Amino acid sequence: MKFNYKRYGHVLRPVIPIKLLHADKSVNYEVLVDSGADLCLFEAELAEFLGIEVSKGLAKEVFGVGGKASIYYLHKITIQVGGWPYEIEAGFMPRVAGRVVPYGLVGQQGFFSHFVVKFDLLKEEVELKQRD
Repeated sequence: MKFNYKRYGHVLRPVIPIKLLHADKSVNYEVLVDSGADLCLFEAELAEFLGIEVSKGLAKEVFGVGGKASIYYLHKITIQVGGWPYEIEAGFMPRVAGRVVPYGLVGQQGFFSHFVVKFDLLKEEVELKQRD
């Protein structure tokens, strides 16, 4: 599967569309494919829309650029990428990408564990191949 990079101001980023599914609800969402992220982190409001009580998950702490600590809550969820479902454990937190960008993150556990990822900045695309 290939996805085009998206432009945010003057910056190109490997942001792709996915779907989050839980119980009988789903929501479309955009995520940054982030090889530096340890896990997948999504917006807490989306969990609530899907019927997940965010604060009932296992609380963990993550540190971002500049050393700022934030709390997230782990929950099992299904993500759909290119029409294919994957059950993962993901973190949900308020303002996951701050107030500037409208997307979540997919990282090593839960995303790179399912795909071989090829970034091509010059072609402005990211390619995903399912692991065997």
